This record gives sequence, structure tokens and C-alpha cells, in this order.
Amino acid sequence: MTRIKYMQHDELMAWRKQLRVELLARRQAVPADRLLTWRMAIDRHLQFGFPGLAKGVVAFCWPIRNEYDARHLLRRLRQQGATAALPVVVAPKTPLVFREWHPGVELAVGKLDIPYPRSGAELTPDAVLLPMNGFDAQGYRLGYGGGFFDRTLESLRAHKPLVIGVSFELAAIDSIRPQPWDIPMDYVVTERGVYRRDEDRLGFLGVPREPRIELSSPVCYAAEIAPGYFGEEPEEK
Repeated sequence: MTRIKYMQHDELMAWRKQLRVELLARRQAVPADRLLTWRMAIDRHLQFGFPGLAKGVVAFCWPIRNEYDARHLLRRLRQQGATAALPVVVAPKTPLVFREWHPGVELAVGKLDIPYPRSGAELTPDAVLLPMNGFDAQGYRLGYGGGFFDRTLESLRAHKPLVIGVSFELAAIDSIRPQPWDIPMDYVVTERGVYRRDEDRLGFLGVPREPRIELSSPVCYAAEIAPGYFGEEPEEK
């Protein structure tokens, strides 16, 4: 019998909070050129490993604190027919809703300074690309501690969206000490490749095979070429 069952709630929350601080510091110390290399690798793994993402509604999160930046992949998926959606906090301790996003959509700034669509119809995602501060060997995710995505995924059980946790290998830990409210990922994708959750464990599937045509020509950050392309506010001079 493991210590997980005997850990008091306050002790567990304090332990997760400290772990979150350590993992965030580790990620935020990664230099920009390495983040770019990892981001491009994850783009390829998602593009080639999950061709169904090019159809339906794909929910993602606006990147903060050196998270994987899914906006470049979503640009390609939207060109192929997908609809992109961003989460919106509507009230404390309630599930998130999702609104369509594309360049030009008016954004507001919410919790943790994360942009979200100010208005628009609510969408139900067919797939969710979910950033993770940490992930464990069972496929459970360590987020920012608000519980929003656990409530949201629980509310979406009937629809059964594909849930793909996205992070970097440096975020891998033995266990987040999962509790009944924690919901595991269906898949985890890092710069290394793709993992799938089977029988309560993550198994490494490898690197998806790439077609002859590359995901794109040399990639650059669109915001550096055309500020405001992704809908962000221009920086003050």
C-alpha cells in the first residue's frame, strides 16, 4: 500500500505546489533556440501521428511560461479544415467553455494573463491539446492547480474528445500522486515522440513516420514577421 492513500489533502496540495514551482523553473530556464527545436518536433509528431486533428474542433491553450506553442500547428490544421478553439473561464470551480479562435478574433486577458476570445459561439471540442507542467508514468497531468481542466474533461465524458497532453521530456515525473478527481490523458506527446495510455500506464509508441513532404519549409515565428498575427496586443514602444 502506497503513501498516496495516507497523504492528507493539505499535505498533498503543498507537495504539488512545490513540485509545480520546480518544474516551472526547469522549463523557464530552457533557451529559446531549444524551445523552437522542441516545438517543431512536437508539431511533427502531432501532425503525422494524429491526422484526424485536421478535422473537427481542436481545443488548445494560449502558451505561457515557455509552454509548447500550438498556434503554429493550429495554423496548418485550420488550413486543412480544422476549427481552433480556446478555453474560457466563465466562473470559479466550473467547467471551461470553448470559443472559436482564428487570427483577428478579439481577445481579452483572463486568469494567469492568458488571452481568450471575448465573445463567440461555444464549441464542443473533438480533440484537446492540453499543456502540462508535469506528467507521470500513468498519464496524469500536473497543471496550475485550479482544477479547471479536470472539471472540464469530466463534463465532456459523454462527448469523449481525444485528450492529448503536450509537454517536454523534462516534465516527466514518477507520479503526481493522483486523486479521484484527476483525469489521465489519452496520449502524451513530447519532443521525444508519442506515448499512449494503456492499462493505467504510459507506453512509448515512438516517432510517427513522416511523409516525403515536410510539415513546412523553414519555420519562423509569425509574430516576429507580422506582429498581431496571432491576435496578441502590440507591445508599447
